[in-house]
Amino acid sequence: MSRGELKSVVAALGLAAIINEKNDGAATVSAYAYEEDKIDALYNDPALIKTPVVRNGRAATVGACENVWKEWMKS
Repeated sequence: MSRGELKSVVAALGLAAIINEKNDGAATVSAYAYEEDKIDALYNDPALIKTPVVRNGRAATVGACENVWKEWMKS
């Protein structure tokens, strides 16, 4: 994902929601003081991002959110 897409997902969900806590580097990223440093870390190591990331315009989900996706398909 591009840096712009990543920032869009962060804007929709917040950083905490997209960090893959199962990744060994998650604690390090969470400890960074500045949001931009966290975004850089996620951009440079996509394994730190929960998947799947699904976008619908400015809305986004991470992880399996089938109910949300079904609602998106209705509109």
